[in-house]
Amino acid sequence: MTRALVTGAGGFVGRHLCARLVADGWEVWGTVRPGAPAPDGVHPLEVDLTDPAALSDAARLASPDVAFHLAAARAKADAAERAATAAVNTDSGFHLVEALPASCRAVVRLGSSTEYAEVDGPMDETAPLHPRGFFGATKAAGSLLLAAAAAERGIRSAVLRAFQVYGAGDHPGRFVPTVLRAARSGEELPLTGPGQRRDWVHVDDVAAACLLAAAADGLPPGQVLNLGTGVQTANEELVALAAEVTGREIRTCVGAHPGRSWDASSWVCDPSLAGELIGWEPRLDLRAGLAATWAAGG
Repeated sequence: MTRALVTGAGGFVGRHLCARLVADGWEVWGTVRPGAPAPDGVHPLEVDLTDPAALSDAARLASPDVAFHLAAARAKADAAERAATAAVNTDSGFHLVEALPASCRAVVRLGSSTEYAEVDGPMDETAPLHPRGFFGATKAAGSLLLAAAAAERGIRSAVLRAFQVYGAGDHPGRFVPTVLRAARSGEELPLTGPGQRRDWVHVDDVAAACLLAAAADGLPPGQVLNLGTGVQTANEELVALAAEVTGREIRTCVGAHPGRSWDASSWVCDPSLAGELIGWEPRLDLRAGLAATWAAGG
């Protein structure tokens, strides 16, 4: 039985990936925050990811054939929060790689499109790294450090830079859950000004890409792959589509939301390299993905 170690197993993408791994017959060990439940079928490892010794103990217990480094932090309100976020997003991947057994054949890191600079048009993997926010900067640094450490140890690594991930079980404060909640409740939805666009990729497609990257033994070491649909959608267009899918009116107040530091008028993926190298392509377009999310309770 193939053994996997998943950091961030209790997170949004982590829960979906663990479900896939368990269903496929893997033995799965997952790091969770102290006191937090692990997904069904996962051996829980309560780990402080800022503690290298704790990560080393987790890797020893799990003894994985493949590691999936999905854990991420976002807090940045003060110096202490920024230090903790940097420790998780930047340093924990390096410490994880150093702790992996020699028998581990691959480590897959879930990166972020926020690692890239804003460009006009589809971004491929040659797009420059110039993050506009603290989160993106820590993710970019962590991706580079993990790939370099894996190369030193002779462990194949892959970095999957996902664009805007959505689906059932997402954090309730994020955009799609907020939109679907407004559809259910009838509450007015504050929106950014018109024209802020994102490339939305469903969480199940991201989990599938993680599995494909882990299995692709011929993938070049440290390979970066973008995960997105190649279609960008403005916030107001997503709301209109959600109204069609749910059959509910969604009242909006355009311009009432200040937006995010990474909002852009063009933010779209060129996913062709993932198709070429690991045979991945998104299965769910935005309409189908919103319908599945709505049916699952949002």
